[in-house]
Amino acid sequence: MLSSASASAPRRRLRHQLRTRLSGHPRLYLPLARKRYPGPSPEVIGSETELVIDGYTRSASTFAVYALQLAQDRPVRLAHHLHAPAQLHEAARRRVPTLALIREPEGAVLSHVVREPWVDMRDAADGYARFYRCLMPYRGQFVVGEFEEVTHDFAGVVRKLNDRFGLALNEFQATETNMAQCFELIKERPQLSPVLLGFESGTVTFDELQAERRRATADAQTPRGQDAVPDSSLWVPSNGRSQLKDALRERWHGRGMTSRRLRAEAAYREFTAEPHPH
Repeated sequence: MLSSASASAPRRRLRHQLRTRLSGHPRLYLPLARKRYPGPSPEVIGSETELVIDGYTRSASTFAVYALQLAQDRPVRLAHHLHAPAQLHEAARRRVPTLALIREPEGAVLSHVVREPWVDMRDAADGYARFYRCLMPYRGQFVVGEFEEVTHDFAGVVRKLNDRFGLALNEFQATETNMAQCFELIKERPQLSPVLLGFESGTVTFDELQAERRRATADAQTPRGQDAVPDSSLWVPSNGRSQLKDALRERWHGRGMTSRRLRAEAAYREFTAEPHPH
């Protein structure tokens, strides 16, 4: 007899395939996203959006959102975390300042499959290539943030946003204290605190967030069951995740993935190349 997880695998795969195809069409996907994600996070692009930060999943979007907000004197209204090309397409149409995130496909796809093991590696590779290829007509309207640059020099990424769009965003300073604070928030994210999620979207101030965190710390003194705290191990770098990805890497480079891997790598090179001036 099949386990419930095994029995649901084909249904989950089909749902993932449909979602990745639908998410490339703004008129179809965004109305559905607004119903599914009424707030506070992820935030769908709207009339109050000041900046869009989005990209294929596992491309440092959570880090970028927190680093950006932590550096500001006031919250910035962000559209973020849909992992849908439709949102970036709509940002280009509305001429909203946009940071399009991208990670080289091996890192993005393997991290995706580790975090969501029901996703087939072939589908993830296809979805990655489709994500960035459908955005190529709008490539010149984005600042592209590559994973390594975002995670190691986010100040430089913010500088590019300011220069490209005439913004006055504060640059994130990657001090030991600031980095620790950023990763603390990332670890807390699986708890789905509405205040923390509101901080991501720019509807909650840092002072309000800190007050809520102090209340949560006080509440945590009361013993809770082991299952009450969500697992945050897949949200931040860890040895366990690295080992899982190492186990999948052989398949990624195997013959069965050759054509898909090459398409994803070509999409990465094309999207990260400097756009030709119009």
